[in-house]
Amino acid sequence: MNQLLQNWITRQAESRPDARCIVFGNESLTYADLEQRSNQLAHLLREGGCQKGDRVCILMPKSPDAILSMIGALKAGCMHVPIDSASPAARVARILESCENRWILAAGPVTPLLEELLADERFRGKISVGWLDSGRVESQSFQPAFSRNDLQSAPASSIPQECEPGDPAHILFTSGSTGTPKGVVITHSNVIAFVTWALEHFGIDHTDRFSGHTPFHFDLSTFDIFGTFAAGAELHLVPPGVALLPPKLAEFIRTSRLTQWFSVPSVLNYIAKFNALRQDDFPSLRRVLWCGEVLPTPALIYWMKHLPHARFTNLYGPTEATIASSYYDVPACPQDPQEGIPIGRACGGEELLVLDENLDSLPPGNMGHLYIGGAGLSPGYWRDPEKTARVFLADPRGSNAPGASNNNRLYRTGDLAWQDESGCINFVGRADTQIKSRGYRIELGEIETALNSCEALQEGAVVAIQAESFGGWMICCAYVPRDGAALTPAFLRKHLEKLVPAYMLPVRWMQFPALPKNANGKIDRPRLKDCFFAAEREPAKLEATSSSPLLSPSSNDQVAPSSVCDSRG
Repeated sequence: MNQLLQNWITRQAESRPDARCIVFGNESLTYADLEQRSNQLAHLLREGGCQKGDRVCILMPKSPDAILSMIGALKAGCMHVPIDSASPAARVARILESCENRWILAAGPVTPLLEELLADERFRGKISVGWLDSGRVESQSFQPAFSRNDLQSAPASSIPQECEPGDPAHILFTSGSTGTPKGVVITHSNVIAFVTWALEHFGIDHTDRFSGHTPFHFDLSTFDIFGTFAAGAELHLVPPGVALLPPKLAEFIRTSRLTQWFSVPSVLNYIAKFNALRQDDFPSLRRVLWCGEVLPTPALIYWMKHLPHARFTNLYGPTEATIASSYYDVPACPQDPQEGIPIGRACGGEELLVLDENLDSLPPGNMGHLYIGGAGLSPGYWRDPEKTARVFLADPRGSNAPGASNNNRLYRTGDLAWQDESGCINFVGRADTQIKSRGYRIELGEIETALNSCEALQEGAVVAIQAESFGGWMICCAYVPRDGAALTPAFLRKHLEKLVPAYMLPVRWMQFPALPKNANGKIDRPRLKDCFFAAEREPAKLEATSSSPLLSPSSNDQVAPSSVCDSRG
């Protein structure tokens, strides 16, 4: 049998059919349940015209049905494309247009979004909807091609698998600098490589109870889902009403008796700031994993002191390299809260390189650009060879590259790092305008593109600063209204809410008579950052003056902000 992601469910259903695989509140599914229902869904998709390689978009909140939809799509030979159901219609439409998909599997409160999408002439009559909600869809605009009742009457037999391990399993859309989300193609073998390594490294087995905190359009969830199925373990999905409330989240970990917690660092940081842990809390918890951004060392110290029995691991890796490419098992509780936590060493089958501008290796202690090679490397961006070629490069070592390299390619992460004498990699930061906030990778250019589509705006710029009071990256918007326009941050925020997800919305706003420019006539972003830093340090002083010199210490075009606004939404 080919090594395909969906085969893990089949194997568990054959050996442990009554074991629970997904738990969500009072609802649970066994491996036998998931195997049968995903087979039925695959039959309905095939009968509806789905063929190998087709894209099936998943538009529903986090739920067992969302996972069922992913597995059913894979069994039909398709790629699944998880979509954030809270995203504005304009952004979802760009994803649908890129995917050229035939099907959307939907459930939950997404009917208004579906109606808006399917009314678009680009999609009208071209996309079918499978409705997997237990309730009927109430819409005058569209009728689903099949419903949950049809699923129950479909054949439960398995469909012969046509896919190979190197075929795409899903596409994850991330923020794009041009305003169009980028579709990262991930293959079955990409995921299998990481999961296989992780199960052995962490000692994961069928007794484990995984957390399911991150949304399904975020690549951390790939490990939650398929790590669970590979081990025959249980996946406990964190309910939306609990996900951002530290006391309730802590209680969820206790009552679910989780053995593994995996999330972005901001979640761990929130729990620490709220002092939501008890001493020797979560006795069942064997390991705490985080990935997606830097975890503040004081938060790690708090967790390690409260949970001395647990193992703590920092994972690092961009979506383009599948879940994670390196790991650092923290050997002991840090003594210094200023001490940085390394991103560590390459996971099995992976390779991390710190190179200079000429792609030559740098000696230990020297900062350079971080590149990744190995089994997790994505084939590239969906139908975008130009963008793929810019960051997926030929390995300069050619045939001399170690066996870890994937087709002698390297991925340029855009991150800066350095390697110590022992070979441990230390993360420094981004080399461009991309940031990671609350685990999400955000291209500031995408926000800026959306911002500048506002007709009442003369010009605008988006920068990010790291502010202690905010606990990480703070997205800041500088703007100039058109002559006579009464432009407010509230108006701009409402404009952006229609175009970008909530996690991309700026939290600081400044109005200028004109944006500062550098010698080349370009927007002087370092000076804008200085202004926002000043506002963070002394907001009252900055708001009280209209002649702040902070923006132009060495220029004749002295431009000061005329107003400062905080909107942390």
